[in-house]
Amino acid sequence: MSKTFGITILLGLVCALTAWMNPNFLRPYNVENLVNWTALFGILSIGAAMVIITGGIDLSIGSVVGLTGTLLPWLLVKNGWSIPMALAAVVLVSGLIGLVHGVLITKMRLQPFVVTLCGLLIYRGLARWLTHDETVGFGGDYDGLRWLATGRVEFVGDYRFPVPLLILLGIAVIAAVFLNKTVWGRHLLALGRNEEAARYSGIRTERMTVLAYVLCSLLAGVGGVLFALDVNSVQPAAQGNFYELYAIAAAVLGGCSLRGGEGSVLGVIIGAALMRVLYNAINVLGLSTQLEFAIIGAVILIAVMVDEGVRRVGVRRGS
Repeated sequence: MSKTFGITILLGLVCALTAWMNPNFLRPYNVENLVNWTALFGILSIGAAMVIITGGIDLSIGSVVGLTGTLLPWLLVKNGWSIPMALAAVVLVSGLIGLVHGVLITKMRLQPFVVTLCGLLIYRGLARWLTHDETVGFGGDYDGLRWLATGRVEFVGDYRFPVPLLILLGIAVIAAVFLNKTVWGRHLLALGRNEEAARYSGIRTERMTVLAYVLCSLLAGVGGVLFALDVNSVQPAAQGNFYELYAIAAAVLGGCSLRGGEGSVLGVIIGAALMRVLYNAINVLGLSTQLEFAIIGAVILIAVMVDEGVRRVGVRRGS
């Protein structure tokens, strides 16, 4: 909770400073877009957090977003599938990707870094091959489906809630209950703290690891669908590029330790919001957008340094 409180204070300070320097930051259109993109990246970040909590990592999130985002319009428009069948296929592909990751890591004892890095390359290549590297989209059809990503709900005055925010809140509630109120969630946390101790205590650690990667890929698939519906057209070579960095950064900022065993859903969402606010501040304040990845790298580095500092302080106090 202390980490969540700290990141919340930081988010408030960044918002206040940006609004003070440029009042356009608080205009309804900007706030609406900011909340919308925070929701989309928040979904990916919750999935990344599930894996990080177990002490693992998933570098393929962005490519899964690209593959699923490409697959949906390709099935609907190019092949004439019905909406339920296309969505079911995307969910199935996402789940199978996570299952393959989990099996390779647990059964073949491959490093998560290697498995998901190879996945990053494979899924990007499949998306490009599937469409012959051509842009695919929904055209002027499927407005009802696109409402999931582009719909808005009236709130106060000119301010509106993007529908993806409601989807994020639903996923966040389910994830928080799963992580904090179920035996599987407690097993995930125990696995991240000490895998050997968890195994000796009777926890089926391999199954929990597979579950974490399946959940991560499923949420990446959901995010991929929403991103594709939001922009209405998908470039297989670019869709989802580096999104795993945003997801990992948000999870780490939100209190997930890269050593595993720590993390909260609320903190992850606030971390995702901070990442998007920083990016939005760059644009609103007229700074060079080329600083974007420099800021992401600096944020991740600082978060890891703080986490390591907190760990060392805790070890000293314990001794």
